[in-house]
Amino acid sequence: MRYQGKVTNWRDDKGYGFILPMDGGTQVFVHIKAFTTKARRPVGDENVTYNLETDPEGRIRATRVLFEGERLPRDRPRGKGTFANTVALCFLFALAGVTLAGMLPVVVPGLYLVASVVAFGAYAHDKSAAKNNRWRTPENTLHLLALIGGWPGALVAQGLLRHKSSKQSFQITFWVTVFLNVGALAWLLSSHGSDYLHSQLIDALWLR
Repeated sequence: MRYQGKVTNWRDDKGYGFILPMDGGTQVFVHIKAFTTKARRPVGDENVTYNLETDPEGRIRATRVLFEGERLPRDRPRGKGTFANTVALCFLFALAGVTLAGMLPVVVPGLYLVASVVAFGAYAHDKSAAKNNRWRTPENTLHLLALIGGWPGALVAQGLLRHKSSKQSFQITFWVTVFLNVGALAWLLSSHGSDYLHSQLIDALWLR
């Protein structure tokens, strides 16, 4: 059940305050973590809607708090996480196949694997930071990791962690980085790209 109230006695330095119910009654404790919108912080006197829960010590507090006019986010269908995993795994298997066929050096799938692991970790850290009101990972960093080959790991993280998967502006930029990365990989598989890559590897070995 959703309730309506107004934020009062807000202490931003402590990250908590109270909500005075619109229909009267005792004010309810609310912590900054209870607000669904992480990009906006209360200052006091905002109208909000909220749910109630009882903590382990038996105290009532507000949860899933929304500012007036906001709506609860829809739960993502579970199938999206499975789809993301399937796309990422199919790509990595295909990458392994062309590498075994001698069309790519081992360093290329190695880069994708390392970048994907780092990207997944960056998404996990960013989601944890968002929940706990800590320093966030810049979106440009997440996009850069996707661009250099970490997009399979990022895609899995979006599906499993349900993070950054519903923000339209982020998704547009993310898929642009995916297409750019796949385009670069396709060029490397061409005769010109293959010659260039092998010449660079030979030069790197000579420099050693």
